[in-house]
Parts: sequence; C-alpha cells; structure tokens
Amino acid sequence: MKQQRIVVKVGTSTITHDSGALNLHRIEQLVRVLADLSGMGHQVILVSSGAIAVGAARLNMPERPRELRLKQAAAAVGQCRIMHIYDKFFSEYNRTVSQILLTGDDVDDPIRAEHLTSTFGALLEMRVIPVVNENDSVSSAEIETGRHKVLGDNDTLSAIVAKLCRADLLILISDIDGLYDADPHAHPDAKLIRRVETLTPEILEMAGGAGSWRGTGGMATKLSAAKIATEAGCDMVITNGQRTEDLYGIVDGAEIGTRFLALK
Repeated sequence: MKQQRIVVKVGTSTITHDSGALNLHRIEQLVRVLADLSGMGHQVILVSSGAIAVGAARLNMPERPRELRLKQAAAAVGQCRIMHIYDKFFSEYNRTVSQILLTGDDVDDPIRAEHLTSTFGALLEMRVIPVVNENDSVSSAEIETGRHKVLGDNDTLSAIVAKLCRADLLILISDIDGLYDADPHAHPDAKLIRRVETLTPEILEMAGGAGSWRGTGGMATKLSAAKIATEAGCDMVITNGQRTEDLYGIVDGAEIGTRFLALK
C-alpha cells in the first residue's frame, strides 16, 4: 500500500448526539481507524468540527447560540472538551496529537501560511496527528461580519489544509453517503454518483442547502472544498460517518462514497 498524506474532516453531526453532547462511541471508532492508518505509515491530519455545539451542550444552552459572544464562549468551552477526548482516545493507541486552531488570516497571509505548512510538516515527520479546527472563539467575528471570510466552514478549512500540506487525499466524513443526482430525502430514486472527474455546472447544481442546526456544512460547501482540493492535486471523497471501517477501503482507492479526482 502506498503511504499517503491524508486529511480527514469529521462534521459536528457525526461526532455529537442530537443534544450536542459528544458521541464517545463514534469518536472511539474514528480514533481507532485513524490510529491504525497512522500505524500503517500514512500521515494523518484530523479536521474536527463540533466546538460550538459541544460547548453549548456543556453550558446547558437549549440550542446552538445565535449571539456572537455566546458562540465564541461556547466554542472556547467546547474546544477544550473535544481536545481532551481526542488526546485521551489517541493515547490509548499510543498516538500523540497536537491542536492547531486557525483563522482566515493564518491561511490568507503568505508568510503565515508558509510557517503553517512547515509546522504541519514537522508534526507529521514526528508521527504526530494534528487535530485542526477553526479558532471559533476569535474568528466568528470575521465570518459573521464578512470582513474576512476565508474559512467560514470546516469543509473549506479541510480543503485549504489539504492544499497547504500537499495532501494526497481529503476525506469528508458526513451524515450522507456522497453526492446524489437529486436530493435523496425528497427523491427516493436518487442515484449516488461514484466518481466526479470535472466539477461541471451540472454537478454544482446538485448541491442542496445548509446542514443541520449542529453544523454549518451542506453539499454546497463540500463541492467548494472539492474544487480547492482537486485543483491542488488532491483527491477528495465524501463518505458516511456511520461506517468508519470504510476509511480503509477509501484509502485503498475502493469505490466508496463519491470520489472527486485530482486535476493532474
């Protein structure tokens, strides 16, 4: 098996319950597979959402906060909780993790982006698994005012990380099987598209609206991520988080989910 540099993005709805509390069973399954892939010689970067939702649950908020300062407070609390769990679970498989929190300025400024690339490189050389998230406790202001909207969602963030790290593969773990030719909730006969070689206008039109209250991503953000990743020479796969074991097959090139082929 060819050793690859892999970015795995996991969405809020995959690692949390409807209440916003962490789904520890699902996270343990994910960690076990990622630790195993690392043990096989692959370099793994995890982009994990969930800080605001987990923080809101931890603070007993009845729903995802709408007010900016409350979102930032929830993110600060939730990020600590998420990293504690990842550190604990990865340690059980003898893997070391690091935390990297990013803002739009970090990836938009060429000098900072270069330093970021070097940091990722050093961590991966030491077999560390970086756990990445947007720094919601400070960058939400940029997102919501539109002053500097570079990131805004972790689908886009994961694609930018894949580009910065010159990754071979980006895997978006979601609550859907992949890209369908129609909304599968409204059209039971919708067909799953297995391979996308070019992001044509027809493909882009297949994107629906936003995701659940716990997250911000929908198919539109995933197709935007696919554009960034494939143009950077990185394959991207959308897959369902219910079947964590599928990651082995995806890394091997199996026809699972929807694969967007890198532009050579």
